[in-house]
Order: sequence, then structure tokens, then C-alpha cells
Amino acid sequence: MRQMSFADMHCSLARSLEVMGDWWTPLIVRDVYLGVDRFQDLADDLGISRNLLTARLTALVDNGILTRVPYSERPPRHRYALTEAGEELVSVLIALTAWGDRWRAPAEGPPIRFEHHGHEVRPQVSCGECGEALEPAGITPKPGPGGRAAPGTMVVARRLAERAGHRPH
Repeated sequence: MRQMSFADMHCSLARSLEVMGDWWTPLIVRDVYLGVDRFQDLADDLGISRNLLTARLTALVDNGILTRVPYSERPPRHRYALTEAGEELVSVLIALTAWGDRWRAPAEGPPIRFEHHGHEVRPQVSCGECGEALEPAGITPKPGPGGRAAPGTMVVARRLAERAGHRPH
């Protein structure tokens, strides 16, 4: 069980983890992307309790990752669909899956493969400006316009400001 909320942290990563950081949420988003979009199918596929699935789906809808789409009036039933924000997460989840395929795959090999225009996907995080692959050694973190020392960035903000020759806020 989570001990604290990251919602008020002054860090985009922490706020993203507030929405996506539990174990079930990325798997739910993955399943909806793969077409498993009805409550019972999600519960069956993931083996998750109905109460927990209800809570996760509600949070995903409330946070704008999924939307509920009615498919039956009597009884009232909904399927779930990715929003624009949810669709953007799919690339991140595919990259995380590729990392898992490399470092944590089952002995038999990766359980799912993704194709892109007929060839196997080999995700690469790259710079939108120059197209080069992003490698930690080539990245220089700098203070952003919202950068300040606050919960979630107390030391990081100070160190980034010092590197940039600024006084931290």
C-alpha cells in the first residue's frame, strides 16, 4: 500500500508516477491498448480483484488516461478506451516492455512482440530535435521554468541551479 501521495510534489516524474506508479495501472493501459477493454475481460486477464480494478479504472478515467464508452444500456455496461494522453503512454509502455524483454524476459523469451510497418519494434528514446538516441552520458539536466526547491525536488533543484550558476528559489 502506498504510504504517501506524489500529487503535490514539484516534479513531473513524481506526478506521473502518482497516476501510473502502481503495478496494475500500466497493465490495465496495456490491456486496453491490446483490445481487452471490458471490465470482466480485464479482471479475467489480469487476475485482479474487482474492487481493485474498479479503483484503478476510476483513477485512470479521473486522470484523463481512459474514457468510459457505453456499449449497453440494459444493463448499463461500458468499455474503456484510451484518451490522447493514454495513447501517448503506449509508446512509453512499449519501451518499458522492450527493457523487460532485454533484462527480465521469461526463459522461453519475450511473451509478446510488437511490429511497426512490418518490422519488429526496437524502441529507442530519441531527441525530437536532432533524432539522436538519448543516452545518459549525452544529457545535461538544467533547471526548467518551473524549477524550484520543493517536496520531490529539494536537493535536485538546488544542484541544478548551482550547476547553472543560479541561486535556487
